[in-house]
Amino acid sequence: MFILFCSRLFVNLQSVRFCRFMSLTSIAGKLFLPRQKQLQRHINEGVDLQHDVLKHLIAKGKNTEYGINHNLDKINNYEEFVKNVPVNTYEELKADIDRMRHGEANVLWPGRVKWYAKSSGTTNDKSKFIPVSAEGLQKIHYKGGSDVVALYLQNNPKSRLFDGRSLILGGSHQPNYNLPHSLVGDLSSILIENINPLANLVRVPKKSTALLSDFEVKRDRIARECMNKNVTNISGVPSWMLSVLVRVMELTGKKHLEEVWPNLEVFFHGGIAFTPYRKQYEQLITSNKMHYMETYNASEGFFGIQSDPADKSMLLMLDYDVYYEFLPMDEFDSPNPNIVPLEGVEIGKNYAMIITTSCGLWRYMIGDTVQFTSKNPYKFIISGRTKYFINAFGEELIMDNAEKGLAYACEKTGAEILDYTAAPLFMDSNAKCAHQWLIEFAKEPASLDEFANLLDKRLQEVNSDYEAKRSHDVTMQRLELVKARKGLFNDWLKSKGKLGGQHKVPRLSNSRTNIESMLLLNR
Repeated sequence: MFILFCSRLFVNLQSVRFCRFMSLTSIAGKLFLPRQKQLQRHINEGVDLQHDVLKHLIAKGKNTEYGINHNLDKINNYEEFVKNVPVNTYEELKADIDRMRHGEANVLWPGRVKWYAKSSGTTNDKSKFIPVSAEGLQKIHYKGGSDVVALYLQNNPKSRLFDGRSLILGGSHQPNYNLPHSLVGDLSSILIENINPLANLVRVPKKSTALLSDFEVKRDRIARECMNKNVTNISGVPSWMLSVLVRVMELTGKKHLEEVWPNLEVFFHGGIAFTPYRKQYEQLITSNKMHYMETYNASEGFFGIQSDPADKSMLLMLDYDVYYEFLPMDEFDSPNPNIVPLEGVEIGKNYAMIITTSCGLWRYMIGDTVQFTSKNPYKFIISGRTKYFINAFGEELIMDNAEKGLAYACEKTGAEILDYTAAPLFMDSNAKCAHQWLIEFAKEPASLDEFANLLDKRLQEVNSDYEAKRSHDVTMQRLELVKARKGLFNDWLKSKGKLGGQHKVPRLSNSRTNIESMLLLNR
């Protein structure tokens, strides 16, 4: 996150008179005070902020081809917006996006869009290419990065964040259909490519290393370039960052990361749940001044920030170029689901998130599910994916259930998890069925059977549907646990061309396609 606001910081700092007795962070922190005040509107004015966003997006998009075809110039309220604009998945927008990639202008968004974030499919090898407009880059992605820092500094007034370097992991990019200045690749690589060059003075590794495509080579180079720098903050996906940090420890021979970077104070993380990795990070970084801050940033946009260190839920960012709608997951397969705007959500209910953005995504089903924990302000947790769940026998197991179950089993057994996936075992000749979990442990429990019992027990406690199906072992048997060999999931991702960057292992699936291919590699 640190790198996303550095270019703005350098410009602003030129107008600040430096004091030799003040840290750079104390000076830079003053620049965030106006925004910290603005963010207070999220407490009681969230719905008004969203109404303004929708009005702005309609006004900008009404003269595009999509806007003309869907009567955006005649839309004056949310009801008319719903009536004229259908809910879209990637498949519905794919043809228009491909035309944009070939250089056509004014298709989904005004002008030509030059950048496309490549997002891998979750159940097959196909990729999605998400448009990243100039407006979206500034008013969604970079704005989100800046707000992460604004909220972090607000919560940590003694921070020395700017007095050292930022280690940020990025992906790679390549030319888009050989069009001049047009790129396709990981979102992080697009952000790095477009950042003010001055920002490279405070980030590590160097740009050429950050954009390498071979993660195994990149991992070693990042560690070597960063291990002798004064790193104060790190940003990235927990699994890939952990791999880099382990390499730093190997090269330096140190036991704890604060011996390498004594001023390290925060990890801005996102992309996957942090819970399975927390214990490993706490063992690696024992400093009591270390902070962890979750963000919800994706190829499609920047949506949430953990605004309170004591609260694991995130603040929904409502004044970016993103308009939100929510589809109740219990109506997901309904032909006429009751999709609601922000003011219609209920606390504790599971929703599929739908977004409209200044990148030309109109009522786009992003594929993530969320649950609100508060409405003043609107705060939420990521509960899973519309495709990351198991409901083979009516059990409706979602990722939030899985994370809670694994955390409980790890706590009780002292185990630590590197990665996992789960899928149904369908009825055999004896009408027996269950879930199968494939888990790679960083620290294996003394008894895999005990771990499986604890996991199964906790899943019943947090999910009444799962509990009902497990009752007396009639519908479902106790889950089956398979231990994954070391490096299995990395090898599987590598076989799919998805090693590194923002790629991640699909956690839960109704299909056995992924787990079967993993089991073949586990022999």
